[in-house]
Amino acid sequence: MTLQARLSAVFGLRGPDSWRRHANPWSVYTRIPITVALALAVWSRVWLGLWALVPIAAVVVWTAVNPRVFPAPRTFDSWASRAVLGETYWGERKVGPVPRRHRTAPLVLGALSAAGVPFLVWGLVVYDPWLTAFGVAVQTAGKLWFMDRMALLCDDMADTDPDR
Repeated sequence: MTLQARLSAVFGLRGPDSWRRHANPWSVYTRIPITVALALAVWSRVWLGLWALVPIAAVVVWTAVNPRVFPAPRTFDSWASRAVLGETYWGERKVGPVPRRHRTAPLVLGALSAAGVPFLVWGLVVYDPWLTAFGVAVQTAGKLWFMDRMALLCDDMADTDPDR
């Protein structure tokens, strides 16, 4: 089982119905700012003290329920929907191989996205807005680029997948 498949299971993304619901563009576009929202919620401890746990909890709850609250879209033609469907192919790549040209970039972009996290965390620990913003920017850029590659993977796999 790949790391992506394990993370998907943590967020309750098991089976095609849950992935189709998550492929709703509203689900995708409301997940993109979660890193910024979480950073702001953690930063709010400066002003709110322990009450900062309320916005932090709200972001964590939204992150957990987001993939399940939207209905499946009528069509999967949008970039956001294709990115999510591409993630399903990528997560199941040990069961159904993906084309060779899609095997390296997702790993590199996942590493790029992960590379922003230490800067983000350290910026939040030491209250450095520039370091925090840098971490958010690197993490988000890596994730968005990864999603774009997943949309391309979906396009390539659609020709070979009879269920799509």
